[in-house]
Amino acid sequence: MITKRLVGLSSLLILSGMSAFYSSCQHEVLPTVNPDSLCFERDVLPIFTSNCAMSGCHDAISREDGYELTNYATITQKGIKAGNAKDSKIWESIEDGSMPQNGTLTSLQKSIIKTWIESGALNGINCVSSCDSNSFSFSKNISGIISTNCLGCHRSPNPSGGVDLNGYDAVKSSAQSGILLHALKGTNGYVIMPPYPTTPISDCQITQINKWINNGYKND
Repeated sequence: MITKRLVGLSSLLILSGMSAFYSSCQHEVLPTVNPDSLCFERDVLPIFTSNCAMSGCHDAISREDGYELTNYATITQKGIKAGNAKDSKIWESIEDGSMPQNGTLTSLQKSIIKTWIESGALNGINCVSSCDSNSFSFSKNISGIISTNCLGCHRSPNPSGGVDLNGYDAVKSSAQSGILLHALKGTNGYVIMPPYPTTPISDCQITQINKWINNGYKND
């Protein structure tokens, strides 16, 4: 009886271990992104420049591990195999969590990059904007703008310039102080942000943020 119980316990532990193993091997389920709606300049490039192309990482000077992720030519030069995300070193690093180092990419941002690679890693400039300046909800609009364009540098524990934009309270605080709009517009002595001339936040998006501020910084 004891032997049978030990065998049963052993089998249970093995099955439990196998379950944990397979669970750890499962990849994150990403939201679906329509490849026909993607444009590199508008949707993909800001994710790379905000989250990966910082000093000491994959900017034009540091080029960590030989990767520069500042524009279409340098991003597709190494680590991207058009049409095959699984064989793209950059996607592998994103998928396993080793890039970006601060692990800031959302599931949607990961899906955008993967879908872009799978659909041919095409360049796209002068993209038609899908921005609606009359829509300025924090959850639907403002949070996404900040996440895509700013959060790579401006989040704890060491936010650039001491400006933390991770979460509603942090964004609201920066908006109330005036820092947020001054940085986005490059006014009042601030250097315009984000600091990449190829990926400015559009006038429409700045209008959305301005309307959100004027409407009382609602967490809606």
